[in-house]
Amino acid sequence: MKILIVDDSKAMRMIVMRALKSTSTYGDAEMLQAVDGKEALGMIEADPPDLVLSDWNMPEMSGIELLQTLGERGIIPPTFGFVTSEHTPEMYDRAMAAGAQFLVSKPFTPESLEGALAGAA
Repeated sequence: MKILIVDDSKAMRMIVMRALKSTSTYGDAEMLQAVDGKEALGMIEADPPDLVLSDWNMPEMSGIELLQTLGERGIIPPTFGFVTSEHTPEMYDRAMAAGAQFLVSKPFTPESLEGALAGAA
């Protein structure tokens, strides 16, 4: 399994990777990183991952803009979700309408992240 973690914070990308590696389901997955939606878009177009975990707010291209662009181009990763510090009902509705399978609020635990992913599968 190949997982793309998209966040403008290197520290947060490391936290997400550490959380995934501590799970029984995702511990052996190949982890890729992108610093924003624009970089992620290029990576996804070149070689789509199995799972994308994206922050919402980032420079260049936000997570929701990434998901919307993927949809417009007919490229939908099998699983796309948000790991973000903001979590409003409006954001949730917008994410789901664009094709996201889940939205996890920061801070999170490895168990809550794995639970969100299990619910999305």
